[in-house]
Amino acid sequence: MNPLLILTIIAAYFGLLMLISHFTSKNASDDSFHTGDRKSPWQVVAFGMIGAVISGVTFVSIPGMVGNNYFYYLQFVFGNVVGYLFITYVLVPIYYDLKLVSIYTYLETRFGIKTYKTGSLFFLISQSFGAALRLLLSAKILHYAVFEAFGIPFYLTVLIILALIWLYTHKSGIKTIVWTDTLQTLFLLMAVILSIYVVKDTLNLSLSETITSVTNHDYFKIFDWDFNSGNNFFKQFISGILIAVAMIGLDQNMMQKTLTCKSKKEAQKNILTFSLILAITQFLFLGLGVMLYLYAEKFGIKLDVENGKFINTDNLFPMLSLNYFGALASISFILGIIAASFSSVDSAITALTTSFTHDFLNIQHKNSKEKKRMKNIVFFGFSVVIFIIIMLFSESKGDVISTIFKVAGYTYGPLLGLYLLGIFSKIKVNDAAVPYICVIMPLVTYYLNYILITKFSFDLGFMNILVNALLTILSLILVKNKNEQ
Repeated sequence: MNPLLILTIIAAYFGLLMLISHFTSKNASDDSFHTGDRKSPWQVVAFGMIGAVISGVTFVSIPGMVGNNYFYYLQFVFGNVVGYLFITYVLVPIYYDLKLVSIYTYLETRFGIKTYKTGSLFFLISQSFGAALRLLLSAKILHYAVFEAFGIPFYLTVLIILALIWLYTHKSGIKTIVWTDTLQTLFLLMAVILSIYVVKDTLNLSLSETITSVTNHDYFKIFDWDFNSGNNFFKQFISGILIAVAMIGLDQNMMQKTLTCKSKKEAQKNILTFSLILAITQFLFLGLGVMLYLYAEKFGIKLDVENGKFINTDNLFPMLSLNYFGALASISFILGIIAASFSSVDSAITALTTSFTHDFLNIQHKNSKEKKRMKNIVFFGFSVVIFIIIMLFSESKGDVISTIFKVAGYTYGPLLGLYLLGIFSKIKVNDAAVPYICVIMPLVTYYLNYILITKFSFDLGFMNILVNALLTILSLILVKNKNEQ
């Protein structure tokens, strides 16, 4: 596909985002960046959150991973749905009743100042790595499809994306993102639906034949009952619950959007609607994955295989879309990747900025001029952090989505442990010991998983988040406040 045409598409798309930013920035208050003035329609928030969760990772990794992991990811999705129910009926009421801007303020109310700072710090680390890894995949594709042809190095491609994101988000932050993410979700869904249609049409299949081809394929295996496998149903389902709670319910990025809704009831409607649409969308991505492998098989397209496994599976969807599916599908794919690039990072940097300025800089007590200055400095700082992480992981291979969830198990585990202990017990922890426990327990979990794999061929998989959270809870109980009876 012509790189100049793609560049024109990017420019037009960015112009549309700037137009949205212009209108949403009108009459913006000092708090618009962080709270959206709590006036967002819940339907818009729910739809826009799909794009932020899907990102370029889901867009590319899930279809590709089908070749090695079949439909086992659906077990994880089933667990997610249960996790969203917990968020809806347990966490959202807490956040609204306390009128939180940063959700980690709850930890100060429940345990103390050091626990609060520790929880926020773990979010900052988790979100920085997650946002960087999500953007990495999209940036690689855009670099290959566009910028490489103009002799632009990869690091400059990343800087261009980050600069564009800053331009349309720095004024009104979450108030703008609620609406731009809605647009970006639309392009993401259009891209996957159009891709399914193109492959269906090329394979000369009707809609019913397409469904039959997917459901009768060898890759259509949903449940894995091998207890030693990382894809075991119980591991996937339970970790799906916990990771949904941690990466959505305990994530300032996702909850900041939810807290822009007008009321607690509307925020709950938002989460329930979002979870249903997301589950359907992820199923579509898995089905697309089977169709991509059917397409490659029929037309003799050679895929990289090593030790009986497909490698570089994240390359499958981009390779076919840009080289085999025709101009319309290629344009749609590029728009989907652009949407994924922007939607996965704009809200992440905004959430990081909100969390750091509220939790560590006490921005809420500053005057208007000082708020603006601090916000811009912190926004720029986290953009630099994300850029550095991307460059460190720029040579990584394999499906990025597995890497993200594994990292999340270590970084969100202590956070999950703190919230579960806080919500379901009245225990008063030793506030001073919390930072040490939250640093040590992920290391213990990592070493335990290493021992289980090497000695017993047992992989915790995504269940590392459960082990991490339980070890954190146990340690906190052991060092609970001595004044407690």
